[in-house]
Amino acid sequence: MSILRCEALTRTYPSGGREITVLRDITFEHEAGRILAVTGPSGSGKSTLLGLMAGLDRPTRGRVILDGRDLGALSEDQRAQMRAETVGFVFQSFHLIPTLTARENVQVPLELRGEDGTARADELLQRVGLGDRGHHYPAQLSGGEQQRVAVARAFANRPKLLFADEPTGNLDAANGRNVVELLAELNRELGTTIVLVTHEPELAARAHRVLRLRDGAVVEDAALATAGRATA
Repeated sequence: MSILRCEALTRTYPSGGREITVLRDITFEHEAGRILAVTGPSGSGKSTLLGLMAGLDRPTRGRVILDGRDLGALSEDQRAQMRAETVGFVFQSFHLIPTLTARENVQVPLELRGEDGTARADELLQRVGLGDRGHHYPAQLSGGEQQRVAVARAFANRPKLLFADEPTGNLDAANGRNVVELLAELNRELGTTIVLVTHEPELAARAHRVLRLRDGAVVEDAALATAGRATA
């Protein structure tokens, strides 16, 4: 069953009196519960595509159907509400709130919904291997630990779909592998659909499908038979 469909997505921006086309006629759909990796060189349109799929930006032409809803037909408030209820995010920069502990950072999405997120935060921190670090502030955590807190926070509201933009980009090789394993594990255990932008071959290899962009267009759409397998 498709959870995400993009139809003829095109995004242009004005620049110096002319239009620059960043994405052109992107069409595909993605099955629920699977990992999709979007790859390509810098400037190929990966992050722009992610922003359109997540409803953070609007296409110049085309449309995005997310969990059965046409994002273009929703108001800004409705799109924000849908993201709060349906979507999780992990970014290259961890975006943790420095004045909150790890536990409090994970609780934020739940508290915004009026829920007491203490038990859920503790459960998720345990799941990402930080059960004993919940009282630490971001400055007291390593980069790899901060990204694991960010992953826990992204799963706090039990999203149907997680968008990850270069989630290993600020990590060393060892911590990057840990985050790769964590995302694959959570996908297997929780069935969360994951769409990730990456230039890391190791991370892309853990996906069920790879969409490769170049100059704003899809140049390869490949299913991977090795998806989910442990890496050496």
